[in-house]
Amino acid sequence: MIYGYARVSSQTQLKGNSIEEQISTLTANGATKVVSEQYTGKTTSRPKLQNLITTLQPGDTLMVTKLDRLARNVTEGIELIKNLFQKNVKVHVLNIGLLENTSMGNFFIITLLAVAELERSMIIERTQAGKAIARTRDGFREGRPPIPKEKIQLAITLLEKHSYKEVEAMTGISKATLVRYHRKTKL
Repeated sequence: MIYGYARVSSQTQLKGNSIEEQISTLTANGATKVVSEQYTGKTTSRPKLQNLITTLQPGDTLMVTKLDRLARNVTEGIELIKNLFQKNVKVHVLNIGLLENTSMGNFFIITLLAVAELERSMIIERTQAGKAIARTRDGFREGRPPIPKEKIQLAITLLEKHSYKEVEAMTGISKATLVRYHRKTKL
């Protein structure tokens, strides 16, 4: 049987076309059952993937659209794929091809996962460099922009006649922030 696995890292990917694209691509390529979940690439705990792996039987194929949907670092990827190979399960990465438990297959996996890990490290380095440059600018303030005092005062006033959820909908200020500011005014 051919099982598909789709993973996205963020809510925007979940709401956007990414998860739908992965699922439709997997089914179009022969996956009879597709499991999907949302977890960042750096998180190794993926319960739906783990459940899927325990379901796989010898002769089955696990299909993913890209290798980084399955594993994000070399160590985890090699361990995961070797465990699948030991179960006599094939791994079909659509943008690469069918990976089997052969010398060439193992070499290909190690090389591709190393490239994926390098790409992820380079993204982190670029992000950190951008933040360092931003910190040197006058007026830079890390974190979210402050909420104007007038807006906070309006929200606190609205809380006298409305619930937190209603005030959150009216002002766009999260319930947690409303609670925090409301406690400050009571002190």
